[in-house]
Amino acid sequence: MVNNTELTKQGLTTEYFSLAWMIFEFAVGFSSGLAAGSILLIAFGLDSFLEIISGSTLIWRLRKEANGAPSAEILHAEKKSSLIVGTILILLGIYVTFVSLFNLFAHSAADTSVSGISIAIASVVLMPILAVRKRHIGKAMHSDALVEDGMCNITCAYMAGTVLIGSLLTALFNLWWVDSVAALVLVYFIVSEGIESLQNGLKKE
Repeated sequence: MVNNTELTKQGLTTEYFSLAWMIFEFAVGFSSGLAAGSILLIAFGLDSFLEIISGSTLIWRLRKEANGAPSAEILHAEKKSSLIVGTILILLGIYVTFVSLFNLFAHSAADTSVSGISIAIASVVLMPILAVRKRHIGKAMHSDALVEDGMCNITCAYMAGTVLIGSLLTALFNLWWVDSVAALVLVYFIVSEGIESLQNGLKKE
């Protein structure tokens, strides 16, 4: 049976890898979105940036746990992080909705982004693997935060799938409205994740 110290090390290793990927995903997704004029990819990249904030907080939490910090101190940090990330996600959802509707009325089209399609494919494959890994370790060490972080990876996989479908339809059929419509679908995942983060933050009061 693996002891808690070893589980914490495994959790940290998984989170470090996840954080590195999210930094890469943010850089590629956001820059590709700006270059292609795709609100879908920009939103995907910005959500990855929020995952960086969330992942960094969880790494801090795990390191505190590994060093024997008081649980109250850890829970306080989780509460603040959840409230901040949740608020930003809601604002991001409002931004994406506004820009998508504007683009639909203005008939604005996004260009094809090969790098955006590539990062979406990679995320669809990688995110479920990370989610299963975090859930396994989180359950073993009784860490709800780690399990919840794994669920964020599942949400990211859904978002990547939406980005992939939207980008491929735009590239293959040159449908000007697909990027904006797909971005509106993305709002559902963004806002749902934001509401959950806010609820988690308030529950820790």
